[in-house]
Amino acid sequence: MENLIKRAKNKDPDAFTQLMQSQMQNMYRTARAILLNDEDAADAIQETILVCWEKLKDLKEDKYFRPWMTRILINKCYEMIRENTRITYMDELPETAVEEEVSNLEWKEALAALDEKYRLVLVLFYAEGFHTKEIAKMLKIPNSTVRTRLSRGREQLAQYYREDSMAGKEQII
Repeated sequence: MENLIKRAKNKDPDAFTQLMQSQMQNMYRTARAILLNDEDAADAIQETILVCWEKLKDLKEDKYFRPWMTRILINKCYEMIRENTRITYMDELPETAVEEEVSNLEWKEALAALDEKYRLVLVLFYAEGFHTKEIAKMLKIPNSTVRTRLSRGREQLAQYYREDSMAGKEQII
């Protein structure tokens, strides 16, 4: 990846495209966790790619590319929220393949039930694989706050699944 970053810094469009393609799934999960909407997530990703292309030369250490790019994406997502304070409901999600919908719908609903500050930290930690110190640096909050949000997010998820399983038992009876 560092080779791609060096080539992309020299304005090699093929290297930059390959670099962005390698990060697309990570960017999608992060944007989706914040925006809860596929279309807005796609817009935030596109804007992030453009900013990365324009500002890549400013990246001081290549090994920090992924946190740098993720921070840009998070900023774009929050910028979009400020500009479009519209509500997205779960029934507005685009139709996908049945298998994918079945496997992801419960997870999307569980994430949507969380407060945004917990949802973002959980996605960055579990889905993106960032360490708590990296998340703290990206979000500009203390490491202890990241750990607290992880803990509270887990508690909210556990509560969501407890309530969900209780509702399922009531329907059976």
